[in-house]
Amino acid sequence: MDTMWPPTLAGAGRAKYKALAEGIRGAIRDGHLGEGAKLPPVRDLAFKVGVTPGTVARAYSILTDEGVLTAEVGRGTFVASHAAPVAEDWPEIVSLRSPSLPDGGQVALLRELMRKQAEDMPLDHLMSYPLRCHDLPLREALAARLSQEALGPIAPEDMVITHGGQNGLVSIMQAVLGGPDPVVLVERLAYPGFRRAAELTRARVIGIDTDDEGPLPDQIEAAARDHGARMLLTSADVNNPTLRRTSARRRLEIAEVARRHGIHVVDDDCYTLRQLEEEGYRAILPELGWYLSSFSKVLTPALRLGYVAAPEGGAKALARAAAFSHFGIARPLADLGARVLTDPRLPGIRAAVQAKYAHRVRLAVNHLGAYDLSWSEDVPFLWLRLPYGWRSSSFVRAAQDRGVILKSSEGFALRDGRAPHAVRLAVNGQVAQGCYEAALVKLRALLDNPVEEMTV
Repeated sequence: MDTMWPPTLAGAGRAKYKALAEGIRGAIRDGHLGEGAKLPPVRDLAFKVGVTPGTVARAYSILTDEGVLTAEVGRGTFVASHAAPVAEDWPEIVSLRSPSLPDGGQVALLRELMRKQAEDMPLDHLMSYPLRCHDLPLREALAARLSQEALGPIAPEDMVITHGGQNGLVSIMQAVLGGPDPVVLVERLAYPGFRRAAELTRARVIGIDTDDEGPLPDQIEAAARDHGARMLLTSADVNNPTLRRTSARRRLEIAEVARRHGIHVVDDDCYTLRQLEEEGYRAILPELGWYLSSFSKVLTPALRLGYVAAPEGGAKALARAAAFSHFGIARPLADLGARVLTDPRLPGIRAAVQAKYAHRVRLAVNHLGAYDLSWSEDVPFLWLRLPYGWRSSSFVRAAQDRGVILKSSEGFALRDGRAPHAVRLAVNGQVAQGCYEAALVKLRALLDNPVEEMTV
C-alpha cells in the first residue's frame, strides 16, 4: 500500500467518519489506492488514524453503499473494480431538494441585456415609483406568448405582474378572500407554498383526496357546502410532488362544482416546461379560473418575476392588492423582463434548458428506474415511492449522511395528514454530470439495501 495512505484527520473540521470517507475517496482519486486494493481491517486503521473502530466502520459502510468499496465476508474490504467516480472539484453535498436550472444560454443573454438596458434606460425609469402602465410592454409580451387555446383569450389588461409565483399566489388570495374564516382547498399532497400562503392570509386549509384523474369533485362540493370554501389551489398539469396530471374530464367536473358554489380555482403552473396541451381552468371556467406562473423554473429564479392571467373582471382587484402591498414591480425589472421575452434567442434558450433537464431526468431513470418512480422529461423532478424497509424520514437521513439532500413526502402533506413512504428528487442542473450521477449511485445503493430498524 502506498506510503501516502492512510490519511491524517487532524484539523478535518467535520465529522470524523465523513473526513475519513473523503480521505479514502481522495486516495482512490489520486491513485494511492488502486482498483482491487485491500483496505486495512477496521481496528488497524482506527489505531493508525487515531479514531474509534466505529468511526472507521461507518466510513467503510458509506463508501460500500456508494459503490466505491466492496466488502467480502471473511476476506475484507477492497476498492471496487468499477468504483463510483470521484473528482476534486465535486461538492461534498449534492442537493436534489429543489430544481436547479442548467444554463442553456440565459446567463449570457441576461448579462448582455442588462448591459444594454443600463446604457439605454432613461432617467424617469430609474427615478419614479412603478405604475401599472409601466409594465405594459411585459404584459403585452406575456399575453402574446401564453397559449390562447389552453387558457382562453388573454389581453394585456388581464395580466398582473408579481414578485415571483409565490407573491402572485398570496396576492390572488388577498384579492379574493374575505370574512372572518376564509377557507381554501388543497390536495393532500401538494406544493407546501399553498399552505404558507394560506397562513399569511389567515385562511383555513382543508385537504382534498385525489385519484388517478385528480382532485375528487364530491369532496370539493362537500367542503363548499359544509365549510364555505372559496378557493381551490391546484397544479393541474404537474402536481408537485407526484407529477399527476388532472385529466380533461376531471377538470370539467371540478369546473362545474366551482361554478355552482362560486369557488375560485387557482392553477399554479410554475413547473411545466412545455406548451400547455389540456384546456386549463381559465378557459373552461372564465369567470373563476386563475392561471399563475413565473420565470423561476424555466429561465432564472433571480429575476423574481411572476405573472397571473386573471379571470373575467379579476385583474383590477388583483392589481389593486399588488399595488397596496408593494406598489408594483420596479420599472427596470419589468423592462428587463420585456427585453428577455421579446428577444429572438429566447425560444432556443428555453429549448436548450428543457433538453438539459430531460437528459438529467433520463439519467435518474437509468439509475433508479427499477423502483417505483414517476417521471416526465418535461418536469424537473421525480417522485420515488420507497421499497419495503424504508420510511421516508429515515431514507432522507441516510441519504444526507452520504451527501445527498432530498425532500421527504412529509414536506408536501398537510400537518394532520398521512404521508406515503416516498421522496422527491429534484434535478440539479448546476453540478457536473459525474457528480450528479454519483449522487444517483448512492441513492441506488440505499434502495438496494433497506435497513429496517427496531428500537425499544
